[in-house]
Amino acid sequence: MRLKSLDVFRGIAIASMILVNNPGSWKQVYPPLDHAEWHGCTPTDLIFPFFLFIVGCAMSFSLSKYTETTTKIATNIYWRIARRAAILFILGLLLNTSSIALDVLLNSAPVENFGKIRIMGVLQRIGLAYFISAIAILNLSPRNQKLLAVAVLLGYWAALTAGAVGGYSAGELTPEGNLGGYVDRLILGSQHLYKGGPFDPEGLLSTLPASVTVLTGYFTGEWLRVQPIETRTSVNLAICGLSCLVIGHLWGFLFPINKQLWTSSYVVFTAGWALLLLAACYETIEVRNGKWGRPFEIMGLNAIFLFVASGIVARLLLKTHIGIGKTAPTTYTWIYENWFLPWAGPLNGSLAFAVTAVLCWWLILYGMYRRGWAIKI
Repeated sequence: MRLKSLDVFRGIAIASMILVNNPGSWKQVYPPLDHAEWHGCTPTDLIFPFFLFIVGCAMSFSLSKYTETTTKIATNIYWRIARRAAILFILGLLLNTSSIALDVLLNSAPVENFGKIRIMGVLQRIGLAYFISAIAILNLSPRNQKLLAVAVLLGYWAALTAGAVGGYSAGELTPEGNLGGYVDRLILGSQHLYKGGPFDPEGLLSTLPASVTVLTGYFTGEWLRVQPIETRTSVNLAICGLSCLVIGHLWGFLFPINKQLWTSSYVVFTAGWALLLLAACYETIEVRNGKWGRPFEIMGLNAIFLFVASGIVARLLLKTHIGIGKTAPTTYTWIYENWFLPWAGPLNGSLAFAVTAVLCWWLILYGMYRRGWAIKI
């Protein structure tokens, strides 16, 4: 069984990621297309948890032949899971390394910068969260899987709000004083964190509640597999989504909704939005056989390729220059200032740049789709 609505959901998420990651200028971005500065949640802050939720939904179908039998699980499935997680982690490391490598090759940056490579990242988190969730799914009963998810969310809440670390007060939820940042600095070292900062938004400790986001997707997929394809199923998804929104919002008064810390309230709140969007896709595509999602489905078929390729191209544009001298603009800036800024203005020109990036990548993926190219891990 394969849900087209899930492929469309994945395509919407990856298209949204390209849109928010490629403004013409980061100083000219509409607020909904930027992350919350710290506490809070914008539409942009929904994209990453949507990816993890989708990973979980897909796992309910790919792992069903192992979870629906009482026989011993073959060792090779664990190797396949570990291999996929490792590939995702390595791809993320290569993306981080490519930025420094381009600086060394094109801008004469010191070779010593390779010693400051960021270890964590988006793909690294997806790989780790996938691995943790898959191991839990294969070794725990459905009831214990849910108990584990609840225990992780409650335990993470207690850990971040009860303890004092690094000379900060108990429950400090600042970039410098939170427990997750302390763990990252202790294990990874400050030089290997995001921009050399006090913590990493895709850090080690916060990967645990991120794994619960994967599990919520898995629970949803397991439920969908046994439901009739009818409007009642869509309504039930929407009701669950609205319930999660309310619970997450209320929890946020005690444990603020925060993407960078991946707080427990953020897990529940974003799961609510994921369920609502999936309900809309399910109703219009599975129940009513709508065709509107075809362009997004094409993008979703090669999501990992698109993530990596778009990241490399963006880095190339940001590290190369048009003109001579230290004041020469980067290729990225030059394109924005010469092709979009004159006719659309600063803010709309920045948005037009991002929309153009989405359209260009869609054309590339459409060509891959026509040739039957699907790059899977």
